[in-house]
Amino acid sequence: MKYLVLLADGMADYPLEELAGKTPLEVAHTPHMDLLAREGFLGLVDTIPPGMKPGSDVANLSLLGYDPTRTYPGRAPLEAASMGVRLGPEDVAFRCNLVTLGDGENPIMIDFTAGHIETQEARVLIEGLNRALGDERREFYPGVSYRHLFVWRGGEDGMETTPPHDITGQGSVPYLPKGPGASVLVEMMEQARQFLEAHPLNVRKRERGKKPANAIWLWGQGRAPQLGKITERYNIRGGMISAVDLLNGIGHYAGLEIIRVPGITGYIDTNFRGKAEYALNALKEMDFVFIHVEAPDEMGHEGNIKGKIDALEKIDGEVLGYLLAQVNVIHPVRILLASDHPTPISLRTHAADPSPFALWSSVGEERVPSGFDFSEKNAKLSGNFVSPGYRLMDILFNWRKGD
Repeated sequence: MKYLVLLADGMADYPLEELAGKTPLEVAHTPHMDLLAREGFLGLVDTIPPGMKPGSDVANLSLLGYDPTRTYPGRAPLEAASMGVRLGPEDVAFRCNLVTLGDGENPIMIDFTAGHIETQEARVLIEGLNRALGDERREFYPGVSYRHLFVWRGGEDGMETTPPHDITGQGSVPYLPKGPGASVLVEMMEQARQFLEAHPLNVRKRERGKKPANAIWLWGQGRAPQLGKITERYNIRGGMISAVDLLNGIGHYAGLEIIRVPGITGYIDTNFRGKAEYALNALKEMDFVFIHVEAPDEMGHEGNIKGKIDALEKIDGEVLGYLLAQVNVIHPVRILLASDHPTPISLRTHAADPSPFALWSSVGEERVPSGFDFSEKNAKLSGNFVSPGYRLMDILFNWRKGD
């Protein structure tokens, strides 16, 4: 048996007046998702434990079979693993966003992605920051687009930080780091702003009327985690496909091989078909592949209804449709389609509500047809609810009809 997870990040949503009371998932043309739901085990999965923030870090740990209440280390250490950055036991990693802030004493968080800055341009800025502000204890590492890393060797990790995507359109000062060591970070952010405001790349952007990457935002901190490998737990060989360092970092700790696909961006312009093609090829040798697609989440953060519908239709046609057309190559296979958390258009950030999933098998005798199309409402109507969410991975591997 082969096992495939297709994770559409932030796919779940709330009903919208603009869509006549429907969600983007209900409006999107998704015949292949609907097929999985109608022929398979449809339900809701609770990926965010009570009291924890509804981030992709917590949610995807759940979906890969980890209990976040016992294993969650913070977002940045997971990304560090993907980037090949080694953390000592006393080191603290922080997610470092390049962002666009407004002016004034309480600058508005205009864009937590700095206009989805291109990776090469971002690298120039982060490497410049490291030369200007870094030393043997404080290091900046370039990542992809707006997503980067700051490491504080022997630093503090007991402070409170806020994800920048949670404060879009709000004044940023009340959300600056607080607690032990926070003054060091705030000073670093102030110095970085001075450097970035004056950088020629940002001067030219302002002249062209584009959003400059004029500040950094530090958040998601933590020390290196201790996670057991799911490859050992289930006696499998597996792979991770994602453009996002967070998912590749979780995959690293889970024992999965990182499968590099050309042209994947973590945005709506990603290489959807390439993810499917590389997954299919990997499953000829591997037992398990986890495909992560970031685009619906980014569209949710932007409040882009049309973009989210478009992302869902591309996932359905170019990823899932391609895989189902080629399913004979990897038969027998179980496919788990899921959303890690909602990223509602109306909120423009993550929510902790349970998300829909569908578990389908190419083996007809394993199927438990729901008869419903794939949507948030139908997943709830199914009456199937997996909580805590980390149990869903066991269901995928140990599925027995009638359980």
